[in-house]
Amino acid sequence: MHAAVRLDIASTLGDEALPVDVIAVRILAQADAVYRLLRMLAAMGVFEEMAPRVFRNNALSAYLREDHPKNVRAMILMHNAIEMSRPWYEHMEQGIRCGEVPFEIAHGCEFYAYLDDHAEFDALFASAMDSVAALTGDSFVTDFAWERFDRIIDVGGSKGSKALAILKRHPHLNAIVFDRNQVVQTAAGYWTEKASPDLLSRLTFQAGDMLESVPAAEDDKDIYLLSAVLHGMDDQNCIRVLRNLATASTGTGACIALFESVVAEWKTDFASAAFDMQMFMNTRGRERTRPEWKNLFEQAGLALEEEVHLQSIGKMLVLMAKG
Repeated sequence: MHAAVRLDIASTLGDEALPVDVIAVRILAQADAVYRLLRMLAAMGVFEEMAPRVFRNNALSAYLREDHPKNVRAMILMHNAIEMSRPWYEHMEQGIRCGEVPFEIAHGCEFYAYLDDHAEFDALFASAMDSVAALTGDSFVTDFAWERFDRIIDVGGSKGSKALAILKRHPHLNAIVFDRNQVVQTAAGYWTEKASPDLLSRLTFQAGDMLESVPAAEDDKDIYLLSAVLHGMDDQNCIRVLRNLATASTGTGACIALFESVVAEWKTDFASAAFDMQMFMNTRGRERTRPEWKNLFEQAGLALEEEVHLQSIGKMLVLMAKG
């Protein structure tokens, strides 16, 4: 699929069924090689062979089209980039033997420091994170009672795609997206041609480091959102962020909503185990069980008030500062 996305075969096909020779001319590739690639992908259920050596998009390959509003191109390009592939193919065994992060072994620095120093890969990573909704669905919008609040403080929210999805459904809401300066600098401009001025007027961006502090809550109409942020951190940094959230919300009645996986304590499903292995390969984080989450909350002075089951993957863990 990485090769197919790089060659942009799905976009080239569009709504047509095309012979391999035509596809090859359009993507500047060798026809027999294109055929063999598409034959394998079609056998896997990606693309469809309509007649001998004639292919079209199907429901799965449509998500590889550049013009698809929920395409996952960036996710495929990011996870198969050399930056991400080297740890898997060169350093997995070493990481398992010594307990170190294979990404750090390969690149000599931790993941987010690498992003800070490699703007092109950082942009690809941000785009991949924005496409997560295409994989997980929008149940984080529909299955949670956002109408109870007036303001979302989206911590680690990248360019704000999740915040905007919520704002679209709830016109009374405003949101602050809080992330690294490098992300925030380009975030507002990214949406200029993609969202209405009225919608963007309810969205603001603030740069900062969540390990140091987070924006302060004002009252019980504020809610913090952290979407798949803490699973990329080790326990120590998780507790630092959670304590910052507790400090910023204490006495206000503000809630904290964590959109995260809660892994079964045994016989876990494949998706959870695969996500956890991805965390092992690239970060010091992990997917956590309920007791592991509750241990972190306890150390940070937070209480788990509610666990909202979502129709898609993940859960919404709702926390409040104790006292």
